[in-house]
Amino acid sequence: MSSARLIFGFHAVTAKLRHDPDAVKEVLLDGGRHDKRAQDLLKHVELQGVKLTLADGKRLDAMLPGARHQGVVARVEGGRKALHLDDVLDTLEEPPLLLILDGITDPRNLGACLRVADGAGAHAVIAPKDRAVGLTDVAAKTASGAAETVPYIMVTNLARTLRELQERDIQVIGTAGEAEQDIYQASWPVATAWVLGAEGEGMRRLTRETCDQLVKIPMFGSVESLNVSVAAGVCLFEARRRLIRT
Repeated sequence: MSSARLIFGFHAVTAKLRHDPDAVKEVLLDGGRHDKRAQDLLKHVELQGVKLTLADGKRLDAMLPGARHQGVVARVEGGRKALHLDDVLDTLEEPPLLLILDGITDPRNLGACLRVADGAGAHAVIAPKDRAVGLTDVAAKTASGAAETVPYIMVTNLARTLRELQERDIQVIGTAGEAEQDIYQASWPVATAWVLGAEGEGMRRLTRETCDQLVKIPMFGSVESLNVSVAAGVCLFEARRRLIRT
């Protein structure tokens, strides 16, 4: 049975061509696009020997109703490879930097978090299978290619996964507005897993209780909190900054 799926947008398609070209069976490009982005994409298509089909915008719109495909769609075989956390951790040659999302159900928020994780060099994004969004086409598009480069691992029991990370000497750091220390005051070891909850609700009780420590992002204006992807960026890039200095 075929497991073909569609990915779309220049970032997502180019990333797939670069990192997993054998899975790309066809690229459909709006024949009216002759700009630099289209030319760069065509170079990757030619380099990998992938089938190219020129299509008009109406055909692409019909393939992905309501999607902002930017004039490029790719048919991909094989689906996304399901990874276990051990698959990632056992191959690392540097201290792990992980992002854990507890209760994120908006695919655009997930996509933005994946993009931030990729930018900060995080090794994986982890979420529970319940109360969490899967890696949908909308999430992949928002991720701008990061859905193909950052493993998204969904686990059955998040608290148990956190304890398994702790057994590997990975510090589990939760973010909470009521925490006593802010992210710039707190100290932590080089191996970290950052836990962010949904806006408004925050982390679930058991998740919070399992964390090694809680930190807050100091807020100096009138709003009480940040969007989860922005908060993820603050945490991951501060952790990356300290890793670079060690």
